[in-house]
Amino acid sequence: MIAIAAGWRFTLGLRSDGTVLAAGRTAEGQCAVESWRGVVAVSCGDWHSVGVRADGTVVGTGNDSRGQCAVDGWRGVVDASAGHLQTMGLRRDGSVLSTVRDSPTAVWSDVLAVAAGSGHTVALRSDGTVVATADLGGVGRDVATWTDIEAVAAGSEFTLGLRSDGTVVGAGVLPG
Repeated sequence: MIAIAAGWRFTLGLRSDGTVLAAGRTAEGQCAVESWRGVVAVSCGDWHSVGVRADGTVVGTGNDSRGQCAVDGWRGVVDASAGHLQTMGLRRDGSVLSTVRDSPTAVWSDVLAVAAGSGHTVALRSDGTVVATADLGGVGRDVATWTDIEAVAAGSEFTLGLRSDGTVVGAGVLPG
């Protein structure tokens, strides 16, 4: 395996040959990945899975109740993040795609990474700052003050940021 992703009661594994394995809960079809080929990145949401192919196209499977698997027309994508009822895509040019209608991410630019949580999405910009789609548990307000961030992760109601000095910052309703 060259990459793994974990969702709600299921897991995906990406093989070096671009094929994907799945294990776990299959009730919503999120593990129906056996036909995927040429995949270079995978992500799991609560009830759906997405894969980015080497040619920049995206595939999705599973619960599509809010159109979270409607990624067939996406092009030029380098990474994707599956959340609760949304999927985000990062294009080569630093712009962001979303399956959420009228998403504020349409105006985001110069983005290096995206992370979809349960009720929000965050993006890491090339200047080390972070933006969010919602102020869920204070996430939007708090991440706006972060600087020198190198990586982000979105959880159920929280976001984590990894700073270049190795410290971690958090916002929202943090677990534990």
